[in-house]
Amino acid sequence: MKDLTKSEFIEKVFDFENEKEWKFKGEKPAILDMWASWCNPCKTLAPTFEELSKEYEGMIDFYKINIEDEPEIASEFKVRSVPSIFFINTNGELPQLAVGALSKSKFKELIKTIFDIE
Repeated sequence: MKDLTKSEFIEKVFDFENEKEWKFKGEKPAILDMWASWCNPCKTLAPTFEELSKEYEGMIDFYKINIEDEPEIASEFKVRSVPSIFFINTNGELPQLAVGALSKSKFKELIKTIFDIE
């Protein structure tokens, strides 16, 4: 799991400064957690996100973005509430959004459905 800065996001996920159309830069699927320090559901989600990042290590990249530190990324993704979880596949499709503190079982269900990874 990695906390991303704007420059790292542009390098690893999407160069929103130079690209008009969505183009994911990753080589494997990614899950992006947009969170804020004042958000209690974000705090609830954090341990689950950490566990999943270890379980799926090498298969899925797990990224976190603090929207207070990186408001430009939050704006680009039109984040209206946190936590906002984006599931990003390598097939060129737009990221899929889930909002709220998802349970571990719901995460696993979405990972299977979106990424076809068990």
